[in-house]
Amino acid sequence: MTDLSSTDTVFVFVHGAWHGSGQWAATQRALAALGAASIAVDLPGHGFDAPLPGGYLRPSQPGLSTERSALATVTMDDSAEAVLETLRQGRHHRRVVLVAHSAGGGPASLAAERAPELVDEIVYLSAFVPAGRPRFMDYLGSPENATARGQSLALGDPGELGAVRINPLSQDPAYVEELRQTYYHDIPLDRFDRWRSALSPDLPLAIPTTPVIVTPGRWGRVPRTFLRCADDRALPAAVQDLMIAEADRAMPGNPFTVRTLPGSHSPFAARPRELAAALLP
Repeated sequence: MTDLSSTDTVFVFVHGAWHGSGQWAATQRALAALGAASIAVDLPGHGFDAPLPGGYLRPSQPGLSTERSALATVTMDDSAEAVLETLRQGRHHRRVVLVAHSAGGGPASLAAERAPELVDEIVYLSAFVPAGRPRFMDYLGSPENATARGQSLALGDPGELGAVRINPLSQDPAYVEELRQTYYHDIPLDRFDRWRSALSPDLPLAIPTTPVIVTPGRWGRVPRTFLRCADDRALPAAVQDLMIAEADRAMPGNPFTVRTLPGSHSPFAARPRELAAALLP
């Protein structure tokens, strides 16, 4: 890392699919206790301003599997611009660390490619790295991802919906448990009920399907760290390691620093203080 103190650093957090800026709150509090500033981004179509399918909050959730998403027109460019807007706010700090989780790796990587001068380090928290394969779905379909859970969670046809839709408010105990086991298996069910209630149902289809092209002279020059989640059931360690290896082969002059956290895909929920400490080694 660097010799700069934590007070010289601002962390810019980019959430993953179906989440929002609020997922980082406990991690941000832990960082603040260590003297570090932070900002969290809401990507378009996420957070408390996310539009919801018409029947989502109604009894029996009519049309949830068929109603076209209001986010169908959201692009990867839109999402990268939201990250860039927040990065520009952080430049009064001497050092800016961009932290991306899961599907947020796409928009974060594109933002760093377009404005590497705004980023001093990128941290991928079990996040998509596009240097080896430009689309997140290329890794999700890899043999290394064969053990991933959650394939049964998607509703309807993503192409028709314009989004990858899940149902965080499902009344089916088996569905709820699969959602927990996929993303949050190391927190108890009562806590997970609160976490799932804050999720939004739609991920714009552009996020996993749009190619993100990064180059050695721009994205590739930014120091980068990968925080592996050792018992990740949504994006297994084998896929995380594949992305790291392929990125390092593509950009051999600036390889990843790799560290490992215990537990699930969602350490911001299960162990936020440990995550904060890992960001400030």
